[in-house]
Amino acid sequence: MSQLSSVARGLALVGATAALALPAAAQSTKTPKYSNEFLNIGVGARALGMGKVQVSLATDATAGYWNPAGLTNQTHKYDGVLMHSELFSGVVKNDYAAFSMPIDDKSALGVSVLRLGVDNIADTRALVNEYGYVDYSKIEYFSVADYALLLSYARKLGVEGLSVGGSGKIIYRNIGKFAHGYGFGIDAGVQYNHKGWNMALMARDITTTFNSWNINSAEYVKGLNSNVAIKSDSIPKNSTEITLPRFVLGVGRRFELPKQFSALVAVDLEATTDGQRNTLVSSKTVSVDPRLGVEVGYKNLVFLRGGAGNFQKISSVVDQSLQWKGQYSLGAGVAVSGLRIDLALSRLAVEKLGSASQTNSLIVSLGYGFK
Repeated sequence: MSQLSSVARGLALVGATAALALPAAAQSTKTPKYSNEFLNIGVGARALGMGKVQVSLATDATAGYWNPAGLTNQTHKYDGVLMHSELFSGVVKNDYAAFSMPIDDKSALGVSVLRLGVDNIADTRALVNEYGYVDYSKIEYFSVADYALLLSYARKLGVEGLSVGGSGKIIYRNIGKFAHGYGFGIDAGVQYNHKGWNMALMARDITTTFNSWNINSAEYVKGLNSNVAIKSDSIPKNSTEITLPRFVLGVGRRFELPKQFSALVAVDLEATTDGQRNTLVSSKTVSVDPRLGVEVGYKNLVFLRGGAGNFQKISSVVDQSLQWKGQYSLGAGVAVSGLRIDLALSRLAVEKLGSASQTNSLIVSLGYGFK
């Protein structure tokens, strides 16, 4: 009975904080969808190979991102992870680094850094000079990039396998010389592991995350054709962008198989509160995206993974009929002497010219745990 009550208290810590964010979520019509969406792409090739099913499973440095409560369960004293992935045929670069360590026998901390960016974008506004001639030396290049720093803390509670944690995140977003924004937010989670079962609740942006944008209007109009009239209301203004809470409920189960094989099956239910989305379960208040992940291992040395999620109705260009399409992923990994090498291939179904096509993303991550 005391064990159940302690689990309930851990869930209540996250639930009570989430309740404070519900009034803000009710005002979702005043906030944009997909704000700070770069923080929801996911990190770590293991997680992405399992369809981003991870809130109940993460027990290494990536837990600072997926669920900070898992930092207390890492198997090595120190753990570090590096990841690089390229999206849309290499146009978008996604990089990630994390490190975690214990403070004492009951608590741990972690730090994570993320960058998502498009580099070397050509600014051709001054390509044609005032005499009507093309001057290629006038071309300038800029980057559009999003950065995030996560500082995480986790602590074990009175029941074995029960932990809670939180992450404070600092966000910087930059659009060349045209605009930049700063933001701050908080995530919180709880994780409970018992007899092969893994259960977790993660609340992202529980207090809502604010991004304050500063627009360089002078740079925005610089180099535009002087014969084109520019309306003052067409120039972006300084503004504040709000990211509303999202909640992820995860359950996983590990099975020991014959001949030193093992299987891990997990499900995540991700609920967003920023209005109606194109998901399997969709309403004006909350939309739910279910995801499934599987990992098969041999001697805890070699792993094969698969995942499915992000199901959406996509309209055919030919007959406008709606069909459910999903995002599927495959992955593999090797773990030896604390070193982990993971690969993932994520495939997104896209309706193009009336026929289904696939957009692939390759993810590589390297992890190392020592002492």
